[in-house]
Parts: sequence; structure tokens; C-alpha cells
Amino acid sequence: MSDVVELPLIGAAVLRARAAARVLRTLPTDVKDAALAAMADALVERTDEVLAANALDVEAAAAEGTPASVLDRLRLDAPRVAGVAAALRELVALPDPVGDVVRGSRLPNGLELRQVRVPFGVVGIVYEARPNVTVDAAGLCLKSGNAALLRGSASAYRTNTALVAVLSEAAQKAGLPEGSVELLPADRASVGELLRARGHVDLVIPRGGASLIQRVVREAQVPVIETGVGNCHVYVDASADPATAEAVVLNSKTHRVSVCNSAETLLVHRDVPFLPRLLSALADAGVTLHGDDAARAAHDAVVPATDEDWATEYLSMDMAVRVVDDLPAALDHVARWGSGHTEAIVADSASAITAFTAGVDAAAVMVNASTRFTDGGEFGFGAEIGISTQKLHARGPLGLPELTSTTYVVTGSGHTR
Repeated sequence: MSDVVELPLIGAAVLRARAAARVLRTLPTDVKDAALAAMADALVERTDEVLAANALDVEAAAAEGTPASVLDRLRLDAPRVAGVAAALRELVALPDPVGDVVRGSRLPNGLELRQVRVPFGVVGIVYEARPNVTVDAAGLCLKSGNAALLRGSASAYRTNTALVAVLSEAAQKAGLPEGSVELLPADRASVGELLRARGHVDLVIPRGGASLIQRVVREAQVPVIETGVGNCHVYVDASADPATAEAVVLNSKTHRVSVCNSAETLLVHRDVPFLPRLLSALADAGVTLHGDDAARAAHDAVVPATDEDWATEYLSMDMAVRVVDDLPAALDHVARWGSGHTEAIVADSASAITAFTAGVDAAAVMVNASTRFTDGGEFGFGAEIGISTQKLHARGPLGLPELTSTTYVVTGSGHTR
């Protein structure tokens, strides 16, 4: 590999990561797991150091008028640090995908064919003001045998610097090579270099808002797994149980509004008799409702909705509401405005459930369950890089298996063709 002179900001980090990746792909599971456990312990032991850096980031972001939802993502406290440390320990308990045989067979000519999972190599993660992603991404990449190039936002740079210092020191003491986890400069130019690093970086995954994802997809010369925004819908069918509908809708919207699997639009069948009660429950919970004429007629707290509301990922205590004539109309709405992330139906009718799950195009479809369950941890995968809304290679939560490629190993006994 030649010197990466065309990447002045990130070239040195890329070279260290490539060298580390050659070692990481060969490490046994117990070495990687010991490093993850050591990283988790170090985070807990050095929590005060991390929180001091984070307090400076939060203070600076607040002074710049950063929205409350973004501050929530940026802010760490002792329980959140303990949470990301616990996520690393959960990775230890998960199976190592490297070396798994995806399929195998003996060919008629006697050759033994195996398709085996292998690391990508060097994985770049571009993300916004969520320091927990720094830890999750590092852990997932290392467990799957990849070196991680982390490019977080400028608003979290102090926090990310502290986190990567803790993680790198612990990982190296546990036997991982230097360069296994690298933090890239937090300026716009570093992203451009990362996206142009074809031949040096094997994969880039963007995790953040629409503008960040669109930039990565538009400019990337390296392979990209596209994670998407979450314009998620809950459709309440005419057959829905009122109590179930209220519980699912409220949890989908209000459990944590600043995340991509929070519901942004409520679609309700016109024959649902409990719409006023459902809207009252949302309004009482502090949700601002943006609705069509039928929704406004059902409750006086509903303000007029526009096409912008149907298209918006609010990430706030706002929700769009539309009354639809039937299930096909709900599917039409989702097809036009949805982002392919998570869609939910609340229904008792088996035929309605079958029609919805077959007709909706999304990474995850929830049946009588909150959209908030679309999460690698909730699915039992452990920590995740993000939710893929594309259809190539991986879709849905990006866990350990999704951070591997495959190699065909063909074994003969002197076979020639």
C-alpha cells in the first residue's frame, strides 16, 4: 500500500488502521473478547474523565442554541456511560461471526466448497452528536475483526477524544494492535477524504440525519451501507383493540422522541370509534398533533397538517395524524412518505395484518408492538451501528454478522481444471 499522501488529514490514521486490520482479522475470539471486557471496565473506571469532557461539549452546544433533542443525544451521565460499557460486555457474550460457514458443499468433482465470514477490513463510521455511537461502533468493529475509523461531529469532539483514548489504551493493553480504533478530525474536509479513500477504506457507514446520509451517499467513492432516517408510521386498523392501540401509539411516539425508531405519523382507519380518546392521550402526554381535516374534527388540540408534516422526521414531541379510508390507503401513504425504516400496524384482524406486512416496504414491520423495538439490542443482536434502510447486503439493525463479508474457501486434493 502506497503512502496515503492524497489524504493529508486522515492518511496517517488510515495507514495505522490498515495495518491493524491485518492483525485483527486473524485474532481468536478470546483475545477480542478480553479486549472488549477491558474496554468496558476502563470506561467505568474513567467515567469522571469522560463526563468532564462531555460537560464542556454540552455547555458549548447549549450556548450555540442547539435544539433540546440534539442536546439529549449529546449528553452523557454516569448511567449512560455504564450503559455503553454494558453494551460492550453484551458483545462479549455474542457469537463471533468471523469464520462462520454460511454454506458449504462437496462438488461432484470432489472439491470441498465453503463460504466463510471474514471481516471487511477498515470500516469508517460517520455520525453526529451521539457519543454512545463511538463506543458501540468501536466494539462492533473490533468483535467482527475490523479496524474502526470514527468520524463524529465537532460538537462531541471533546467527548469522543476522551472515549477513544480510554478505549484505545485498554484495547492495546489487552493485546489489540495500535490503530484498531482511530478518531478522525471533526471537520468537513475529513469526511470528504474518508469518502475518497477508495482502496484504503473498505466500507463507510453513515449514521445521522438526512443531510449527512445524503452527502455520504452522493460523494462516496468507497462502498457504503446506507442507514436511513426514521419517518415511521403506526397504522391503527378498524379491528384494533383500543387499549392496545393507545399503549402502542403512546410508546412509539413518547418513549424517546430523539431517536430514529420513534413514530412520526399516526394513520387511523376512518371506522375507528376511539380516535378522540387516542388523540386525547397523545395531547395529554404533551404531543403536538398536526392533522388532516378528519383528525382536526375529532379533537380540538389538532393543528392543520401540510405535506411537510407527512415528510418530516420530527425527533420531537410532534406527530402527524391522518384518517384513511382503508388499509390500502394507509399503505399508499406509507409508500409515498415513509423512509423504509419501521412501520407498525395495530389490529386484531388476521387478514389486515397479513395485508399490511405483505404490502409495506420497510426494514422492520411491527404487529401490535411499538416501533421502538427496532433496535439491535432489543432484537438480541447486542449493540448496533445503525438501522440499514437499503436493500443490498444488509437491512435492518447492523449487528456483528452485517459487519462481515465472505470468502470462498475451496479445498481439493491436487485438482486441476
